Amino acid sequence: MQKKKPGRDGIVFSTDPGFRMEEEGQPAQETLPPQQQKLRIRLDTKQRAGKAVTLVEGFSGKGTDLEELGKRLKTFCGTGGSVKDGLIIIQGDQREKIGQWLLKNGYANAKRI
Repeated sequence: MQKKKPGRDGIVFSTDPGFRMEEEGQPAQETLPPQQQKLRIRLDTKQRAGKAVTLVEGFSGKGTDLEELGKRLKTFCGTGGSVKDGLIIIQGDQREKIGQWLLKNGYANAKRI
């Protein structure tokens, strides 16, 4: 049995000297400045065994910038969390803290839902 390497789509060899592997996915979009970001903050308990988490959604920009914002929010709240599928997930009900931090750091369009 032959193992297939991820991301190669079955191409093993090409005789074309100008051949380049095409990258799949969307082109990286520019990150909007904080004043133009339209973030939404909401509480979620679905599929989490009744545990509450705070979700920050609506970020438009590069994944690395989203990771950095998530890291700063987790540090400020003093809790764990993660960044998945364009969402920042913070453990616990941290809506008030996150809203204040976002306003203080220039995210004027952040809304609590």
